Amino acid sequence: MNESFVVPPSPQSPRTSTIEEAVIRIAGNSQDGIQAIGGFLARLAGRSEQEVMTFMTIPSTISGGPSIFQVRIGSGEVLSAGDEADVLLCFYDHSYANHIGSLKRGGIVLYDSDHVTPDDEHLGAYHHVGVPISSLTVEAIGGTGRDKGKNIYSLGLLARMFALDVPKLTKLIEERFRGKDPTIVQNALACFNSGYGHQVQGLWETFQFHHAEHGGHAQVVISGNEALAFGLIAAGVRFGAGYPITPWSDIMELLRRELPKYGGTFVQTEDEIAAISMALGGSYAGRVAVTGSSGPGISLKTEAIGWASMAEMPVVIVDVQRGGPSTGMPTNVEQSDLNIACFGGHGDSPRVVLAPASVEDCFYTAIEAVNIARKYSTPVFILSDQGIASRIEAFNYPDLEKVCQDISPDFTPVADHKPYDLAAADGITRHLAPGTRVASGKYPVVTGLEHDELGHPTGSGKLHTQMNAKRRNKLKKLAAEIPVPQIYGASEGHVLLVGWGSSKGPIEEAVKEARKLGEAISALHLKHLNPLPEGLENIFSGFTNVIVVELNDEGLYGYGQLASVLRARYCDPRIRAITKTDGLPWKVKEILNRALTLTK
Repeated sequence: MNESFVVPPSPQSPRTSTIEEAVIRIAGNSQDGIQAIGGFLARLAGRSEQEVMTFMTIPSTISGGPSIFQVRIGSGEVLSAGDEADVLLCFYDHSYANHIGSLKRGGIVLYDSDHVTPDDEHLGAYHHVGVPISSLTVEAIGGTGRDKGKNIYSLGLLARMFALDVPKLTKLIEERFRGKDPTIVQNALACFNSGYGHQVQGLWETFQFHHAEHGGHAQVVISGNEALAFGLIAAGVRFGAGYPITPWSDIMELLRRELPKYGGTFVQTEDEIAAISMALGGSYAGRVAVTGSSGPGISLKTEAIGWASMAEMPVVIVDVQRGGPSTGMPTNVEQSDLNIACFGGHGDSPRVVLAPASVEDCFYTAIEAVNIARKYSTPVFILSDQGIASRIEAFNYPDLEKVCQDISPDFTPVADHKPYDLAAADGITRHLAPGTRVASGKYPVVTGLEHDELGHPTGSGKLHTQMNAKRRNKLKKLAAEIPVPQIYGASEGHVLLVGWGSSKGPIEEAVKEARKLGEAISALHLKHLNPLPEGLENIFSGFTNVIVVELNDEGLYGYGQLASVLRARYCDPRIRAITKTDGLPWKVKEILNRALTLTK
């Protein structure tokens, strides 16, 4: 953490200090627009060639309630949203009481003195700065804008505190409200400028970020859901179908808005079963389609996913995980859908499962998922989660000329075609787009029944055994092609932390902290979860302990879902797990403390 955030022993004139990073937590109610403040800060960081990562919590009730947005901005590498905040901006007494413990000792509490009364017991531990934000917002734009404008007023206060780029922030505000009534933009800018111009009493220090050179690369600043949706478009997907559910809905809405610009369509169906059925129809028509949901919706899709396995139909299924089971905790993060993604459904129905590790990785994983689905004619899951879905990060703008692809159907006539040819190498075959001329006149059939090589239904036990092997072997072929993941840290040591999904950053930051303490800890992140890459046992052999870090329950036998898969695969008693289900991302100190305790 940055050492410049320390309360001085005595009052002094305001000074400006250069800092490498800062963690800012904004706490209020969901109706206060605190996500907008965090979003502005994150996007400004991206446009200023800084690293940024965010974390947010929102209530699951329609009426709203307490909410936070945390943003970590740094001139160097940022791997997590931060364990502790340097600055806490809070709007209410409950915001103060619930989040003062998240502030590091000596940090700054910037609070709305119209609604917050500081607790005497905390006055010595933190530097308190009170500003009547609500009243001053009324002065700036009038009483009707008090509740809708105090977030932008507060953004102005933070801009002054951290010497942020005012012209860039002004442009961001104008972009945010473009297309709305001009008075909305005027009021927003009035709020911001009033906050920026306010002379804050008791603020003994202001800060500016150290400028780090990033090679002049243009950065894109978006959320994981946005990155995943744009990745699907870049991959050539032009049809999808879905039904709303938190936190998948953002992807659905973006695809509904953007696909028509590229000649595509996204349909909101009457339910989840209709959604995957329509997506499978789109894929059958010759172009990989997408559907998605969260845990409850994936449960409804499982029968049709089995059909996709049997029919060997390429389709991409996005599962943005949340707390379960049932409707569970809709706005909290969890990684508890691995089992249903890998094994959900009846019979032997192999499918591919990928899990992006960052916002940037969401974009490229979407492209990889489409390409795997096309090459292997198989359903492919993308296991995102609520933490990465709403997280905002900055990354280098993709080279769209290289990554964008056209996957339009090829209607070139063929002499003959067997979509389930048992003589095909490694079991890999593909469907012809309907309408493709087959000179032999033997046109295939697609069915969920077991079938022969042309797709005609069969009750032959021999063919069923052969077709099961065909569907299995093509995934084994994929496993042989997956690159072995790189170890983060030394290739040998006392502990190897294994993670997947959005926990990559905190795990790697825990490794960095452990190395400073002299602990021999490394990390391995798995993106390809089914099938697993070959050669993991060679990596595990270099460590005394292999600890899987995941956000799900330990289960009946004390292991999380991925840990159970790895133990079943490698029969290695060194593989153990640390898990949690509190609905929050891993903190660096949680991982480090629990891993060291488990391996003493």
